[in-house]
Amino acid sequence: MLAGLGRILHRRRWISLMLIVLLTVVSGLWGLGVLAKFKQGGFEDPKAESTLVARLGVNYFTSTTPDILMLYRSETMTVDDPRFKAAVITTVARLPKQHVPEIVTYWALQGEAADAFVSRDRHSTFVSIKLAGKDDNARLASYAAVQDRLQAPGLESRMGGTIPYALEFSQLVVSDIVKAEIFTLPILLVLLVVVFGAVMAAVLPLIVAVFAIIGGLAVLHVVTYVTDVTAMALEVVTMMGVGLAIDYSLFIVSRFREELARGRDRERALMITMATAGRTIAVSGVTVTAALSGLLLFPQMFLRTLGLAGMATVMVAVFGAVVLLPVLLAILGPKVELGKVRGRRARKRPRSPESGFWYRLGHSVMRRPLPYFAVTLTILSVLFIPFLDVRFTSVDVRVLPKDSPTRQVVETVQREFPNGSADPIDVVVSGDLVPRNWRPASKNDVVPPYLESFRMRLENLPHVVRAELTGYSEDYGAVRISVTHDLDPMSEQAQALVKTIRGMTLTNDGFPMHIDVGGTTAAQMDLMSSLLDTLPKMAAYVGTLTFVLLFMFFGSVVLPLKAIAMNVLSIGASFGVIVWGFQYGHLAGVLNFTPNGGVEATSMVLVLAVVFGLSMDYEVFLLSRVREEWDRTGDNRAAVAVGMQRTGGIISSAAILFLIVIAGFWMASITVVKLIGVGMFVAVVVDAVLVRSLLVPATMRFMGSVNWWLPRPLAFLHAKMDLRERDEVDFDDDDPVPPSPPPLARRPQPASRVTAGASARAGSGEPWRPWKDGPPQPRPAPPPAKPRRIVPNPDGVGWHWEEES
Repeated sequence: MLAGLGRILHRRRWISLMLIVLLTVVSGLWGLGVLAKFKQGGFEDPKAESTLVARLGVNYFTSTTPDILMLYRSETMTVDDPRFKAAVITTVARLPKQHVPEIVTYWALQGEAADAFVSRDRHSTFVSIKLAGKDDNARLASYAAVQDRLQAPGLESRMGGTIPYALEFSQLVVSDIVKAEIFTLPILLVLLVVVFGAVMAAVLPLIVAVFAIIGGLAVLHVVTYVTDVTAMALEVVTMMGVGLAIDYSLFIVSRFREELARGRDRERALMITMATAGRTIAVSGVTVTAALSGLLLFPQMFLRTLGLAGMATVMVAVFGAVVLLPVLLAILGPKVELGKVRGRRARKRPRSPESGFWYRLGHSVMRRPLPYFAVTLTILSVLFIPFLDVRFTSVDVRVLPKDSPTRQVVETVQREFPNGSADPIDVVVSGDLVPRNWRPASKNDVVPPYLESFRMRLENLPHVVRAELTGYSEDYGAVRISVTHDLDPMSEQAQALVKTIRGMTLTNDGFPMHIDVGGTTAAQMDLMSSLLDTLPKMAAYVGTLTFVLLFMFFGSVVLPLKAIAMNVLSIGASFGVIVWGFQYGHLAGVLNFTPNGGVEATSMVLVLAVVFGLSMDYEVFLLSRVREEWDRTGDNRAAVAVGMQRTGGIISSAAILFLIVIAGFWMASITVVKLIGVGMFVAVVVDAVLVRSLLVPATMRFMGSVNWWLPRPLAFLHAKMDLRERDEVDFDDDDPVPPSPPPLARRPQPASRVTAGASARAGSGEPWRPWKDGPPQPRPAPPPAKPRRIVPNPDGVGWHWEEES
């Protein structure tokens, strides 16, 4: 099928190119619209108890996380100075009511509630502002209308809050991508020129990479009409789009040049390239997509949209590699060698597969598999050890750079204000017996006895500083009690406090009341519970789907299981380095971030899916050639050595280029992006250097012919669903163009040439007479090819082709 696609693309190359250019332009214009539709957050489980409390806070109570948090400070005046008060009150009083329905200031409160709004030195205060709007877009419109009116005269004014945080996060994502591309593209071009030895061949992968990014953004824009999409999806589209497009293009261009070097015309070279490298890339793309689709099982919007973004990008990269790139190669043909680097000579003949560094390495591993296996496994185990001490945390402002205005406001409040050191635990009490006409508006209100008793029980818990009524909803029939404590929100003690509160009960006149607990600590606990519940489902789903795909491609039961095991080792090493670098903080100085004593949980799940897919990517590239040699020779050792020689250089080059792409995101301003980049970087290095080069051949040597074991009942099934690199192309034909029939008439040649040709051909003393027996007749048409089918070998191991009778 893919060989036929190559033929069609060659014969319709100019029409295909025009259609692809038109598609790219339309996709680019459409894809830019996604930049205005990104949502923030998405780390919570929509069905979790803490998520319900957060929604109630937004819809029914005054939110404990204001949309805008304005911090005002004076070095000379305190908040008790009338001039300080006048500057702040005058500023916020002028805000339009249609955009700002609620403002809370220090001077509008009393007692302990007021003290929470003033710094310990009384030179600073903050104002909590709630913006009008039922959704993010409406609140952003309100923010745009008031952001320039919040500077108080004579005071230092700094802005924080959820809306400024969201906008800064999105802006940093875009700027990070620009910085990464500016850093990586020139390096990639130089390395591609070194790899290919020709400028034209080096430019083609970059064209496919740009196409992959544009297409990924276009698909992502479509997704925004179905579900919310986080801004982090832009990073995933760029990182995976560039990396995979270059990897795939490297295999296509290398195989096409190899076929041209064998003397094949461009159409036949393109057909063989598509039937071999093209099919491997298609299977690899499906496998990577299958791994990323496991993210769709999680309820968190952050993971689901990143999974969709990754899947869309992979599919567009595959399309670019098997459609756009073949069209460009069909147009260029031998001109793909334009701009050759001086000092590099193209080989007249391809190097023998039974020579070269990778062939010798493969044979070395096969001769001494145990030492290689033991050393490699020891290294991977050492890398994995830090993960045993992993501590998961949630995303907070520390993911932003140290000079971030939003982060500075939050850290100032935490450092200088009395209640800023810990996030409150929000407890919502609901039920039919919550008073309908009571509202905790002032200190003199009479609190219903059963609510006051419950509040006192909360306030008397260990480490609780204060428990106060902070919200009431007559429509919902609920009361909120905010519990302030002196613990680190991510500590085990804070989590134990949440568990204690969730275990409490409340009744009124014998009727039970419903208690929901939220806040930062509760949200983190619910997140971890959700992830741990979904991870086994993801593992079973991705493992089963990967096994089926590799079984279809390799025709073996053992190889898919071994491939999955190898990927798990790469993931374990990557996770260990992440904990060592980010939780322990050993990479904080190098990558310029603030460690928070843990690693963000959803980012680790994303790394798990992406790394599993990338590792399987290289596994497919390697084992496809190994399987091809096994089918040809039946020699396990030779198949591994030749397969490594044919793919080792390409896989290493692809890995290096991908590492450059990933390294560009180390310069990102957001810590989560750096974590993902480091995890992918380590996984690619481990996979290319240790797993594929040493561990895979060592294990294949141990297993021998068991690698290719296929039970008899499954042989027939595999014959129906074989995905291997087979097509209607005769790969062994070095002269793919059949000789044309001789013409019926030929121009007479000089006698000297005729006589010389006669002597050379006849082998006798008689003169040669052209057309002695009449003009040559056209050669008869070759008989039609007989259909073939795949049948299992008699011994039950492998299969072979058999002509149908």
